[in-house]
Amino acid sequence: MKVGFIGLGNLGRAVAKRLRETGVDLVVWNRTIKKAEEFAEETGSEVAKSPRDLIERVERVFVIVFDSQASEEVIFGEEGIAEGNVKGKTVIDMTTNHFRYAEMAYRELRSRGAHYLDAPLLGSVIPALKGELTVVVGGDRERFEENRPLFEKFCRHIFYVGDAGRASKVKLINNIVLGGFMDLIAEAVAIAEKAGIPRDQMIEILNAGAGRSYILDVKKKKILEEDFSPHFSVNLIYKDLHYAQDLLRDLGLFSFTASAVKETYGLARKMGLGGLDFSAVLEVFRSQSP
Repeated sequence: MKVGFIGLGNLGRAVAKRLRETGVDLVVWNRTIKKAEEFAEETGSEVAKSPRDLIERVERVFVIVFDSQASEEVIFGEEGIAEGNVKGKTVIDMTTNHFRYAEMAYRELRSRGAHYLDAPLLGSVIPALKGELTVVVGGDRERFEENRPLFEKFCRHIFYVGDAGRASKVKLINNIVLGGFMDLIAEAVAIAEKAGIPRDQMIEILNAGAGRSYILDVKKKKILEEDFSPHFSVNLIYKDLHYAQDLLRDLGLFSFTASAVKETYGLARKMGLGGLDFSAVLEVFRSQSP
């Protein structure tokens, strides 16, 4: 089976690599075409000239790009997927999208005889390479079941949640928690350092007590070594929290926590940390002066 794959950023490349390692033939495309060519050379994949060219060669395509604007350009823009022969084919969008965009993309592709699965991922590069991601899927159940065997190649947990758009809402709610955990852990470590408590000892104590969590487990090495090479960037969590605020507004709700956490990552962006891993928020707290 030959599958399309668009978006070879940090997470996308890891997922694509996992698919190749589990026997899936890929046709790839990336906005920076050199990334696609390098991946193809390394893995024996094909490179498409454009998203439109790609969809002519496959029955289904994974898309994982930075945001909904990028997804819209890839799917509906000039030389995009929708300009090709899409009838009966499936677009599996793993981008963390704005929920309104996911709903629109589903309707628009359906009007063209195609299918759209709203399928954001929970997890980062390392679990992707191990096949241990979580995927939350919205869209037609028949299409979901049809593509489940592909999800099983790189995901440990697979959730079907109903209509397109709902999966994006679930992902945004999850990332309120994700961003909040990272913010709190970074702040705690910075406070400990100011108080003369060694960073490694504070992390060990947090891990044995109230701070014990998945996010501390996967980010403690980055914090200890100050290695902020990106797995999931400050720019991405800031974007996700912005989308989450739109969801809260649509629901008539307000979250002081989500707003404060978003602005903390906003400050990290202003400090020039946007392209780094979101654990680099530690530097926001460490930079404070009495």
